[in-house]
Amino acid sequence: MAVKIRLARGGSKKRPYYRIVVADIRAPRDGRYIERVGSYNPLLPKDHEDRVKLDIDRIKEWLSKGAKPTDRVARFLDAEGILKREPRNNPQKAIPKKEPEEAPAAEEAPAEEAPAEEEAPAEEAPAEEAPAEEAPAEEAPAEEEKK
Repeated sequence: MAVKIRLARGGSKKRPYYRIVVADIRAPRDGRYIERVGSYNPLLPKDHEDRVKLDIDRIKEWLSKGAKPTDRVARFLDAEGILKREPRNNPQKAIPKKEPEEAPAAEEAPAEEAPAEEEAPAEEAPAEEAPAEEAPAEEAPAEEEKK
């Protein structure tokens, strides 16, 4: 029988409270468990002593029997010094998403703000329209290349 040390959710709607339990991996998240070995209340401040309560002796015993903690429980055990957890690495997290549709809008905004002067507004109007017409023509080949 494979067992995990995991969280079982309790509490009411929008007021979560978790029991840290040892359960069979086939059991439902909030269903039947073998033993309760702690609790976690995420609504309490991080420095509050009752936020995470662990029965360290029982957890060590279950770990020695081969129980695997979930990632969140492993974080709690690492904070207590029971288990060493390797930090995960996601190098893609810091890379911003490319949004090509917003870039032309940003280029057009300064062109609209520029004709604040009242010198010959009739001459500036055609100059503004020409770049606006050229912008979609430049984007169309770029879209075809992407496909």
